Amino acid sequence: MSLDVIHDLDAREFLARVDGHRAVLQYELSDGLMSITHTRVPEGARNRGIAAALTRAALDAARAAGWKVKPLCTYAIEFMRTHADYADLVTTAGAPPAESERRHVDELLDEALEESFPASDVPAVRGYQ
Repeated sequence: MSLDVIHDLDAREFLARVDGHRAVLQYELSDGLMSITHTRVPEGARNRGIAAALTRAALDAARAAGWKVKPLCTYAIEFMRTHADYADLVTTAGAPPAESERRHVDELLDEALEESFPASDVPAVRGYQ
């Protein structure tokens, strides 16, 4: 599968559209440090290597720009742990502000809640009234 990944430097994200779905890798950039904060592939587009393609594009862009990378999202952490060819980019120095990490955890929790209790799942909501 050929996948076009777009780097939106202003929005600080890499994105790809697949079958009407929007997949995205978001990051923050400060003083030459790319902090990968979130990788999201919608359910209808999962298990096709899209998250890996987004992550590779981000890491390749970081390398080309001379940036170091701090993976914060679980996918990016695992990807970088298992792909030694990107080991030279990883750093633990210059951690992003605590707000970024809190926001990432909040986003993960929101996603988990949405998957567990969809808005249309009225019986699940009624049980807590």
